[in-house]
Amino acid sequence: MNVYDFDCTIYYTDCTVDFAFWCMKRHPKLILTHLFPTIKAYILEKKGKLPNYKFQRKLFSYLTEVDDFDTQIERYWDKNEGKISAWYLAQKKPDDLIISASPSCIIAPIAKRLGINYVATEFDRESGVFVHNLMYAREKARYIFDHDFPKIENFYSDSLSDTPLALCAEKAYLVTDSASKLIDWPEMDKETVEEVKKMIDTGWSVHLD
Repeated sequence: MNVYDFDCTIYYTDCTVDFAFWCMKRHPKLILTHLFPTIKAYILEKKGKLPNYKFQRKLFSYLTEVDDFDTQIERYWDKNEGKISAWYLAQKKPDDLIISASPSCIIAPIAKRLGINYVATEFDRESGVFVHNLMYAREKARYIFDHDFPKIENFYSDSLSDTPLALCAEKAYLVTDSASKLIDWPEMDKETVEEVKKMIDTGWSVHLD
């Protein structure tokens, strides 16, 4: 089984952010109710004053205000399905697994179109809360261990924060240059270990572009 992160790995950008701007263009009220509070939350996170999971919850919160979500998400993927990386499509297999911190309601439609399995953050669009933990860093590896998946032959991600899952795979690759270039996962020397530990502990996700 091959396992893939999604955003900036097999998809050129971040689908949660992309879809937020998509919805803002069609529902301008979101600019006032969501955009500015999210920018404020982002600044607080940057300053270390807001935990990552709280920022992510604020980022996801626009989903509670999109009344025509089912229509918009299909239209979004109709237009943006072409942003799936060509290198991934060339090697796609039916037993591939996407594992992503993005909300499952956004990931599910594209996973269905690709004909592959997925695991993503469960976010309740009615109440605006996480149903389970944010599917980030350690949580990805924990999910794999807890659900008796087959061995991971290859793992792909754009972020060193996914090192816990990369260490579970026989082979791991970093994806760089806007989801277009693959390199071997870095050797886990002392300096890299400390960098990864800091990212995971603080909730930061470093993209290697």
